[in-house]
Amino acid sequence: MTRSTVSRTALATLVAGALLAGSACGVGGSGQEVPEARRTGEVAGKITFRTLQLKPTFTGYVQGVIDAFEKEHPGVEVVWEDVPGDGYNEKLVADAQAGALPDVVNLSTDSFQLLGDRGMLADVARLDPGAAGDYVPGAWEQFKLPGRGESVYAYPWYVTPEILTYNKQLFAKAGLDVNRPPTSVEQFFDYAERIAATSGGRYAAFMADPKGRLPGDWQKMGIPILNARADAFTFGTEAAVAWVERMKKLYAAGAMPRESLLKADDVNQLYGGGKLVFGPGSPGFVKDIKRNAPQIYADTHVAGAVTGTLGHIGIYAQSLGIRKDTRHPDAAVEFAKWVTNGPNQVAFSKQATIYPSNAKGLDDPYFSDRGDGTDAETLARAIGAEQLRGAQLDANTPVQWTNQVGDAVVREVQKAITGEQDARTAVNKAQEEANRLLHAGAGRS
Repeated sequence: MTRSTVSRTALATLVAGALLAGSACGVGGSGQEVPEARRTGEVAGKITFRTLQLKPTFTGYVQGVIDAFEKEHPGVEVVWEDVPGDGYNEKLVADAQAGALPDVVNLSTDSFQLLGDRGMLADVARLDPGAAGDYVPGAWEQFKLPGRGESVYAYPWYVTPEILTYNKQLFAKAGLDVNRPPTSVEQFFDYAERIAATSGGRYAAFMADPKGRLPGDWQKMGIPILNARADAFTFGTEAAVAWVERMKKLYAAGAMPRESLLKADDVNQLYGGGKLVFGPGSPGFVKDIKRNAPQIYADTHVAGAVTGTLGHIGIYAQSLGIRKDTRHPDAAVEFAKWVTNGPNQVAFSKQATIYPSNAKGLDDPYFSDRGDGTDAETLARAIGAEQLRGAQLDANTPVQWTNQVGDAVVREVQKAITGEQDARTAVNKAQEEANRLLHAGAGRS
């Protein structure tokens, strides 16, 4: 459910191509724009609710939420379908082209972009004008789209914020104060340099993972990813060049496992084996370490995420979209609100390492209890909740930074980190290719 660096991604070329072969403005495959449903005041009808890989672990929870809703609204029948993660977005594309999208559909950030950009989702800000105040601002804002004003195309569901996880024993061995973790990208690199200099090669500071670090690191450094019109990438700055040069220096010094630059190492195994100081910035990771590496868990400490001078963190969010032309908009809206209300989100969060996007849910004492301050999992939950309450959106990956763009940027950055080209060339080539991909995509849509 979570990622080490929280970012919005887009789909693979195959999926995008399949969508572009269909409508660019509505759910039907004919190319005709589908009119948006309008509420009638009648909460009734049979609606379909699709979730992403929640069975069988959460069957009891989800079915209980549905049963309670149907009891509250006896005129509504909710048909629940749960589908596997593999091929989920391709299935959405096929259903959209066939006019068979569910009335209420669970969307990850990439599938949200896929459907939202092509006008396949209802504007819930219009269908439900008072809803914004029910949710954490950073989560609500995440489901806006560039150039669409204040329209919002999904209800936020469960969310995960960034935190900072580190091995305090290894931290102290480097001569660093365990109670003063890094707060900016630049300071994080300073600490990594110190760790590399004192570890003797026995452990590293952090995973290289440039695809996971970008564009988040650059955003936190105040580097403009896009221009004001959001129609061109502008990250080719001296600050971005300095970031690449610093990564190259740290890589050469052994601050990162060498293999982590080009392939995904098992970060849980490395951290759990005492070979890594900084773990992924995910509360779920802390729970995994507690279960799988109790000795390392005892040395694990958590703090607020590295935010930089702008105070931004990333948020990974799942959402519930409403089919644009649903036959039962009142039932669909009320059900989506029901699933994402405070009590239901809190109940879900107690079964999984997630957080409510609902503001009242996040105020539940469960998310403020720090215990005695020594248990990392308890602290992670409280710290994550604190950050979510005031989270800014800016460290989330913009929708224009697709998988293709990210891969193109990373290819050039990797070459610079390994010394195949200089940092300035890498950043310039990355921006040029990113803009080529952006404009090619705009031309097709």
